[in-house]
Amino acid sequence: MMSFRVLLTHDAVRDLEDIYDYITEHVAPGKADDVLDRTEKALAGLRHSPERGVWPRELSALGMREFREIFFKPYRIIYRIIGQDVYVMLIADGRRDMQTLLQRRLLRA
Repeated sequence: MMSFRVLLTHDAVRDLEDIYDYITEHVAPGKADDVLDRTEKALAGLRHSPERGVWPRELSALGMREFREIFFKPYRIIYRIIGQDVYVMLIADGRRDMQTLLQRRLLRA
């Protein structure tokens, strides 16, 4: 079985830190650790089958098929496969204004 390398962009690392800090401050520190563990498991799964992700509907509507996403409620992990590398571009709460977030993050020229 072929293995991919999963790499987080600086933006994705910042997303994860922001999510962790927010949950620690507004929910509970233990819950933040749980979300971090679930994120790490989801990212580890991309090493073996990144193609299983779906095209983000906001980007698919624009005809863009180079990005994929996986979910673990309510979070969305959006990534791009280039060769043997999986670049994680965005980790966000799916309840946010994803259209604006994706345009700002992925479509900036």
